[in-house]
Amino acid sequence: MQADEKAPFLDHLIELRHRLVISVATIIGAFLVCWGLFSQELFNFLSQPLREILGPTGKMVMTAPHEAFFTYARISFFAGLFLSIPVVLTQLWLFVAPGLYQNEKKAFLPFLIAAPVLFFIGGAAAYYVVFPTAFRYFLGLVSDQSIETLITMRSYLDLVIALIFAFGLTFELPVALLLLIKARLISVQALVNKRRYNIVLVFVIAAVLTPPDPISQILLAIPMMAMYEISIFFGRRIEKAREQEATTDVSDYDKDAPT
Repeated sequence: MQADEKAPFLDHLIELRHRLVISVATIIGAFLVCWGLFSQELFNFLSQPLREILGPTGKMVMTAPHEAFFTYARISFFAGLFLSIPVVLTQLWLFVAPGLYQNEKKAFLPFLIAAPVLFFIGGAAAYYVVFPTAFRYFLGLVSDQSIETLITMRSYLDLVIALIFAFGLTFELPVALLLLIKARLISVQALVNKRRYNIVLVFVIAAVLTPPDPISQILLAIPMMAMYEISIFFGRRIEKAREQEATTDVSDYDKDAPT
């Protein structure tokens, strides 16, 4: 009996190892490709919003001989991780799906598809909307012509990566909340009742995830609140569909009951 119980457990561990190996190998492979072929192009792409503000005379500086090496390596790693998200989520699905019922698969799969899409949208919003606004604000604070703006590659990359991942995670909020609603761990009414407290929490989270300036915090807090309201909107539809399904089940049971 114990041997029979251990066999499925070992099979699950082997399957988990297989999925982890594929995921890690994909991340490492994407990292090596980005580092070997596109590291400088990736840095140029990420620094383009700043270059447009600084103009043709604007430059970045290195404060150590190895700074460019590690900057390109970090960019390549994050780019590889970014590109590997669909593969990693696919491996997660292939590991979890065999243990789910058909209705559970239908309920879970849309969230799995939406997660990377929303993360990419959040990163794009940071790049195309937030970067130009934030950089203009930061550089506009210095009006004294005797002060020269020197931006290091490392400090710029730290800021860019922090904002991209902050906005990417922010756009994942509907996925998390709707999954909780789907699992009946929270209700839409609870989200509505606690909206005022969550507004305060949103600004606290925005202050933690962004640089200590009001512009970045507001630019992150606004989409977070939008994602919160979107979660409430779609959460109502989930609960309404659940109520209709329950009503249909009761009606079918009444029809089949003996008279």
